[in-house]
Amino acid sequence: MSTSDQLELLLRYTDAVVPEGGLAEKLELGRPLRVKLGVDPTAPAVTLGWAVVLRKLRHFQELGHTAVLIVGDFTAQVGDPSDRSSTRRRLTREEVEGYAEAVLGQFRRVLLEENLEIRRNSEWLAALDMHGLLELTSAATVAQMLERADFAKRYREGTPISVMEFLYPLLQGYDSVAVEADVELGGSDQLWNLMMGRIVQERYGQDPQVAMTMPLLVGTDGVNKMSQSLGNYVSVTDPPDEMFGKTMSIPDELMGQWFRLAADLDPDEVESIEEALASGDLHPNQAKRRLAREVVAIYWGAEAAEEAERSFDRVFKEGEAPDQIEEVTLPEGDPVNLPALIREAFGTSGAEARRLLRQGAVRLDGEVVREQEVARSALAGRVLRVGKRRFARLGR
Repeated sequence: MSTSDQLELLLRYTDAVVPEGGLAEKLELGRPLRVKLGVDPTAPAVTLGWAVVLRKLRHFQELGHTAVLIVGDFTAQVGDPSDRSSTRRRLTREEVEGYAEAVLGQFRRVLLEENLEIRRNSEWLAALDMHGLLELTSAATVAQMLERADFAKRYREGTPISVMEFLYPLLQGYDSVAVEADVELGGSDQLWNLMMGRIVQERYGQDPQVAMTMPLLVGTDGVNKMSQSLGNYVSVTDPPDEMFGKTMSIPDELMGQWFRLAADLDPDEVESIEEALASGDLHPNQAKRRLAREVVAIYWGAEAAEEAERSFDRVFKEGEAPDQIEEVTLPEGDPVNLPALIREAFGTSGAEARRLLRQGAVRLDGEVVREQEVARSALAGRVLRVGKRRFARLGR
């Protein structure tokens, strides 16, 4: 494939590419590029928001380039200060390992097995001695660190900034040195970190990488970027029915962004859909159904997407539960803690489970339940419904 054809695919929907023209120069090298994506395992699910950048990494794979996926098991213990107004709580090694094991298989739902390297940055960062660390810190100045918007704001306001937080972008930059990255991908909130990677590579005598960022996918609430802590996310492992239903719940004004970033639809096709919506030739419900089918088909196939749409109609048009409901075994003990059961059955956070209970969004055989603890005998054999789309049959 020619350089121009590769650029058309690789630059599609990107937010920033630095330096301008840098990707074309890298492609002209005439060899497979090493394309880095670093992901800190700080939560158990890979969301459609993460998948935006993962799918861009897959585009590189499809063109014969090498995807270098770095699981930040070391940097996750430091904590990314991006977009933070205060110091982030440090995760323990055990927490990070648990999250890493949870997400590794999910990455493979998006990426190809060929042209793929999966590395943990503890390989090289844990081995840095004091001499190596001092060498790394010499790559940047305090003035450069304070050019970063969130650091500058905290400094002006007198909010503490730990030296460890200054280290994070340097450690991420050292990842690029360790894997000899030609290109680094990230979300639009990561551009500063990616640019620091260029500085660190130059300090170690490497040709600096091209920094490429993708827009942040807005979550199902229509307001905030997709986030597991906010509960406004869709996971790549959500069952087809749930993935379809969550996609159908997004505000109409998000459809254009989701067609581009979550469904990865061809730009011309997205433009046609938006024109038809604007003219009234296409009803928003029909467009959103198309979107939901496209998203489900990426992760589960076209047949599963069609069945998910039929299930959606049974639940929302006819008020029926899905034909197939996963059975969940009740935990030991009596009474049963309902937030913990909801968390185990549907992968929500404990805080989200408690919020759903308060809002009356939890039902047992159609009856609203708000209690935190319920007798085991009152649960066994019944259907637990959370929100409009999530069902579980409670085993005895």
